Amino acid sequence: MSRVGKLPVAIPNGVTFTVTPENVVTVKGPKGELTKAMHKDIKIETVDNSVVVTRPSDVKEHRALHGLTRALINNMVTGVNEGFVKTLELIGVGYRAQAKGKGLVLSLGYSHPVEIDPVDGITFELPDANHIKVMGIDKELVGSVAADIRTWRKPEPYKGKGIKYSDEVVRRKEGKTGK
Repeated sequence: MSRVGKLPVAIPNGVTFTVTPENVVTVKGPKGELTKAMHKDIKIETVDNSVVVTRPSDVKEHRALHGLTRALINNMVTGVNEGFVKTLELIGVGYRAQAKGKGLVLSLGYSHPVEIDPVDGITFELPDANHIKVMGIDKELVGSVAADIRTWRKPEPYKGKGIKYSDEVVRRKEGKTGK
């Protein structure tokens, strides 16, 4: 039995959970609404203010989908209730971020400013010029947008310059040594 899949997902107050016969899950909460189609073989049901996910057999595919489905539902419930945040740090001389409407303008040492267009369901917050908070209710979308921003300047191992996640540790390398 899947260790993740057999755990029930608690539904907090203020969150509504619905499942259609085609396994389309809809979760509504104070921060918004998420809808996702789950695999048809996995059984999803609501029992006493919690969601229980069961699988029909021990086939390898069903075992894999069991934990995945439960984790996706848990992320949906957490997202509409609390939301998700990824924090990025800009490290380097002259590296900074500015808000432009709902999007961002980044100065990353290129000859031109890098403009990040706003994405539906994502908000940017700038506590200062060197930190970016990417916030939203969809965990996958928040991670994807943060990863797209990070690809503009990945942290390099010699000086540590670049865009990194706030909890990321950049392994530093020793530079050249003289004779």
